[in-house]
Amino acid sequence: MDHLWDAKIEYLKGVGPKRAELLTKELGIRYFSDLLTYYPFRYVDRRNFVAISKIESDSYYILLRGKIVHIEEIGKGSGQRMTAILQDASGRIELVWFKGISWIKDQLKLSHEYIVFGKPSEFKGRYNIVHPELELFTAETQIQDKAFMPMYSTTEKMKTQGLASRSMGKLTQTLLQEIGNKIGETLPGGIIRGHNLLSRREALKNIHYPESPEKLLLAEHRLKFEELFFLQLEYLKSKNIRTAKSKGFLFSEIGEYFNRFFHQNLPFRLTKAQERVIKEIRRDMKLGHQMNRLLQGDVGSGKTLVALMTMLIALDNQFQACLIAPTEILAVQHYNSICQLLKDMDIHVEILTGSTNKAKRKVLKEQLLSGEIHILIGTHALFEDDVVFQNLGLVVIDEQHRFGVEQRAKMWTKNHTAPHILVMTATPIPRTLAMTVYGDLDCSVIDELPPGRKEIKTLHFFDSARLRVFAFMKEQIKAGRQVYVVYPLINESEKLDLKDLMDGYLSISRDFPMPEYQTSIVHGQMKSVDKDYEMNRFKKGETHIMVSTTVIEVGVDVPNASVMVIENAERFGLSQLHQLRGRVGRGAEQSYCLLMTGNKLSADARIRIQTMVKTNDGFEIADADLKLRGPGDLQGTQQSGILNLKIADLVKDESIIHQARQAAMQILELDPNLQSEENRILQYQFIYKKDRIDWGKIS
Repeated sequence: MDHLWDAKIEYLKGVGPKRAELLTKELGIRYFSDLLTYYPFRYVDRRNFVAISKIESDSYYILLRGKIVHIEEIGKGSGQRMTAILQDASGRIELVWFKGISWIKDQLKLSHEYIVFGKPSEFKGRYNIVHPELELFTAETQIQDKAFMPMYSTTEKMKTQGLASRSMGKLTQTLLQEIGNKIGETLPGGIIRGHNLLSRREALKNIHYPESPEKLLLAEHRLKFEELFFLQLEYLKSKNIRTAKSKGFLFSEIGEYFNRFFHQNLPFRLTKAQERVIKEIRRDMKLGHQMNRLLQGDVGSGKTLVALMTMLIALDNQFQACLIAPTEILAVQHYNSICQLLKDMDIHVEILTGSTNKAKRKVLKEQLLSGEIHILIGTHALFEDDVVFQNLGLVVIDEQHRFGVEQRAKMWTKNHTAPHILVMTATPIPRTLAMTVYGDLDCSVIDELPPGRKEIKTLHFFDSARLRVFAFMKEQIKAGRQVYVVYPLINESEKLDLKDLMDGYLSISRDFPMPEYQTSIVHGQMKSVDKDYEMNRFKKGETHIMVSTTVIEVGVDVPNASVMVIENAERFGLSQLHQLRGRVGRGAEQSYCLLMTGNKLSADARIRIQTMVKTNDGFEIADADLKLRGPGDLQGTQQSGILNLKIADLVKDESIIHQARQAAMQILELDPNLQSEENRILQYQFIYKKDRIDWGKIS
């Protein structure tokens, strides 16, 4: 790659120090390479001018051509605006600016012809365009009329400094003229030929200034492929290195613990999905390499049972195991259910959390070091340096996105040899995301529910139907069931959320009066001791209704609770709604999830509610969530540090992800260290990117 690629942006003609500072601050553009990979978000066909008289109310961005026939400044101070009248053969339209007036005034010339681009809006029966982009129509622009015009995302601050989309396009054009012929290749010739890709030079030229719609598609495909290919290559390379280096414990035995549990303690027959996953885990543990497996499964699919049976394999091979949960409530739940499952078996299970007292903690640490404890369950407390195992062979991490990368890595240092890692999540991850965010993990999926579980019925009610909902709750309570009523909590300290919760609690207390009805309340600002007291009352069936914030999203398992009422459901994300719904449906009775919303719903909120009503399938919900929110917003993916993809789209480009992954796998199979002449270009790319991307944070 030519050194010009990494020249600072201020040295590009038309930029300079002041504009460079703005480009860096607003868009992160520091070097020539950053500008060339700042891609347009859409294109306008410059041949397609709209006549002013043909503008319609639903017009999106349009291209006009006409003369400026009037310019006027109106008002003063913050209320100041500037208007100009653009006229073509069919009519007139007003152009309006509220910001950057002095700069615009210098650009505008009466009786001159301009190309105007913008989004029309209607005001008092007339159309205008606020903050349009203008370009003086000249002989040069007439030649360019046959080309597509790229549109670049900019900010208000940039527009006021004369760096709107058109100016960005001019800078890109200048840069392409300066270094276009010096743009080097990043992929080996074999991949370019094998996948019919454009050269990098041609792709970058056509992504900014497409020669034709066909060339634009080819340019997009090449650049998406490249972005995803390097992502997959790095994942797979890291995985290969780790597999080669990490001598894992060899778990060759399936012995007494596993067999006794399987034949005597197993509460029900394993589903085919559970059997398949246990086989995958057993295969991993026999290879002598460290296992790194992601176990996905919906709430209630039996992940904990699979995790326990994996721990028993560790015990059969004379190793200890631990399970780490993100919250104390969840750790206690795991502890109770595992103790119950291992009833009458000679296995020492303990729990360590932040609230374990000093004396108990001291005893636990001694027993752990001596090997007396077989299975330790806990929270972040397990990451502490003085928690030392005699022989830790397996770490199970529940809802791993809640833990930082460094925290998880701490568990690997508890031994000379890295323990096997099983990561569990009840948040189904779309396949495209699993291949990227968890690209270095092997994935297992439990995609069926245990026998006897009924599908939860989900219904949507507007607030106006509240009395019907209350009547239904009373019916269910009369039949011996219990009810959750959950309120959104965006932030523990938000007074509005707490007020909503307290108002809801008072409303329910009025409609469900004591002593006939007993109601618990739980929220994040309560002391742990009070929270536990209320939760235990609900678990024991002493209270009929649990009014709560999302603290019950994970960690409460009450088989008798068959109704989940979610208030202000439009304020929740899809994955959170799905997680909350999973709190019911744990017993043999029919369960219900009632989504309460206001009458006015945004388009996205309506899709979320309809998706919940339509399906119980977590993977379908995850796909819908990915489409609605984009990958960067999905729970836990922000910390991965790689989802700021510049051109690839994890929703639309699944087939390219597959192609890129296959290509990366083939290259590493034949040349794991990228030493061949043809693959040295890839090795160079890794060195080049090292300072730009923190690959260590991925996974």
